Amino acid sequence: FWIFVATVTAGQFLDKGDMKHAIVVGADALSRWVDWDDRNTCILFGDGAGATVMSTTAGDDDDDEDGPGILGYSVHSNGNGYTELNCGYKGSARPVATPDEDTILSEGSYNKLFMNGKEVYKFATREVPTVLEEALDAAGMTVDEVDWLLLHQANIRIMQTVAKRLGMPMDKVITNLANYGNTSAASIPLALDEAVRTGQVKKGDIIACAGFGAGLSWGSAIIRWG
Repeated sequence: FWIFVATVTAGQFLDKGDMKHAIVVGADALSRWVDWDDRNTCILFGDGAGATVMSTTAGDDDDDEDGPGILGYSVHSNGNGYTELNCGYKGSARPVATPDEDTILSEGSYNKLFMNGKEVYKFATREVPTVLEEALDAAGMTVDEVDWLLLHQANIRIMQTVAKRLGMPMDKVITNLANYGNTSAASIPLALDEAVRTGQVKKGDIIACAGFGAGLSWGSAIIRWG
């Protein structure tokens, strides 16, 4: 979510000059939707919210090659994978009291969260390294120029595998998964905030971000922190 909104939506509005500031918020309360009898999923998730402020910088121009910002990105979505990770919606028609007595409204609710962990793992470890390389290509950069790898905090094994396939050591991977679990849309901004507050991420650092989730969807953005 954060990758899609920050790069495709907010980032492009800022680039075009349509706005000067944007707040990108990622928040999920997954405790409302997990099946607490399903130990395969309920122990993995946490509730959380994170926000980032994006702004154009004074004197933004094409010559500011070392300034902060989004350097490159790549995003994808494939609806054929919706069965592997979803929180489906079920509805039912019911009559309601209206003047004509004939109005039918549809109401419904979300099903419990479903995740095929094995398939999501295979999907993430296959697509995330590729989309990171696509974003790096768009930025005109290589993995060797990346200071930090910031992934959706879904599963430590996924993060380890992605880092290995990119040839990056785990001490360059930002993670707070052990503290909060998978907070879905909040995971990247939460981890980024903590890394900045603790001094792990510093001004000018190159951060390769990547997220994935329901849909199935996946994307990456290369940013220079400022």
